Amino acid sequence: MIQKTLHAALLCLLLFSAQPFCRAAEDSLSSTARNEGFSISEIPDSIFLKMQGKSWHKGCPVSRSDLRYLKLLHVDENGTERQGEMICHKSIAADVVEIFRALHAARYPIHSIRLADDFDGEDEKSMQANNTSCFNHRPTSNGALSKHARGMAIDINPLWNPCVHITGRLAGRIEPANARQYAKRDKVSLKQNPAPVTPGSLCHRLFSRHGFRWGGTWKSLKDYQHFEK
Repeated sequence: MIQKTLHAALLCLLLFSAQPFCRAAEDSLSSTARNEGFSISEIPDSIFLKMQGKSWHKGCPVSRSDLRYLKLLHVDENGTERQGEMICHKSIAADVVEIFRALHAARYPIHSIRLADDFDGEDEKSMQANNTSCFNHRPTSNGALSKHARGMAIDINPLWNPCVHITGRLAGRIEPANARQYAKRDKVSLKQNPAPVTPGSLCHRLFSRHGFRWGGTWKSLKDYQHFEK
């Protein structure tokens, strides 16, 4: 009789103590589901190998350990959810994930988020494909080392938000070359643009809130796609 009573008591104790554990497991799964599609990690060997001779070159101003590999879920212009990937400097990684989480939650259209290496590290090819990207060891069109070479700048939807040169030897040049229709920033043109970055727009507000500077305010050129730290 005593053994049966002890057995019953032990069983009750196990069932009672398992309830918080089950709730904790459910909370953990729920948290994992919420975080699915967004992550920060060191650069995997397979990705670093892919970068060689493309976005990564000898003399790169940042080391591999200074960079982070991000997974960023996003919604394209058709409303389809897509898994993107990006490499950026470790000092802005958390900010970038937070920004893109908010853009995803708002279903802000981003055509693609792929590594520059998918385009052989050629910026023009990436821009013409309307690809959002960050790290790429390359010079600017004026010959200086780009902020992208440090993983400290992001170009978002570059076809819809081109770089327009206003003054200097490159005056009149539009990057990418196929973005002429999106270079116009009048009200009619902006209404036909799927996701224009303009002062006070969601994208502009989010990046500004996290301390990024916008190329759309520059004088000699208007780099509407560009945010940097």
